[in-house]
Amino acid sequence: MPQALLYCSMVLVTIVLFCSALAVNELLFARLEFAHGINWIYLPAGMRLLCILLFAEAGAVGLLLVSWAVCFLYFFPDDFMRAFVGGIVAAAAPYMAYRLVQSPHGARTSLSDLTPGKLLAYAVVFSIASPLLHHLWFAVQGQDNLLSGFGVMAAGDLAGTLIVLYTAKGLVMLLAPHPARRR
Repeated sequence: MPQALLYCSMVLVTIVLFCSALAVNELLFARLEFAHGINWIYLPAGMRLLCILLFAEAGAVGLLLVSWAVCFLYFFPDDFMRAFVGGIVAAAAPYMAYRLVQSPHGARTSLSDLTPGKLLAYAVVFSIASPLLHHLWFAVQGQDNLLSGFGVMAAGDLAGTLIVLYTAKGLVMLLAPHPARRR
């Protein structure tokens, strides 16, 4: 498959996965919304990090596009600046977490190679980075009562991220051929 087609495919898969996570989150956890866009359990946060882990830069591009679409059309249709910046932050935070936790030599690893501890490290770093970047923007915009929103967003992002990452890791382990089965 040509490189450009593979890259575009990863961008599109990211968009579909994120939209699916958002739809599932709305079905299962809509009542756990603390404030508009801040949930006690937020599966799309986990999908953001998973797409970055799977597709790196292509995942970040897909997240930027889908985050802009969701922010402009769903979360903040009447607030251009919040939607614009929100989309950038939503894509930048998981990519920053990925780069911070990534191996020292920058080697890419597959999801099957990531230990539960490494997944937890990614989840924790991301669950702090995303609310931090969002709330820094909110502070610049003059919003108040940021501490409670930060805490809920961090908790919701962590819960959603752990659910998505460990579910994906479990599926990979179930579907991967085991050495004992090859004989």
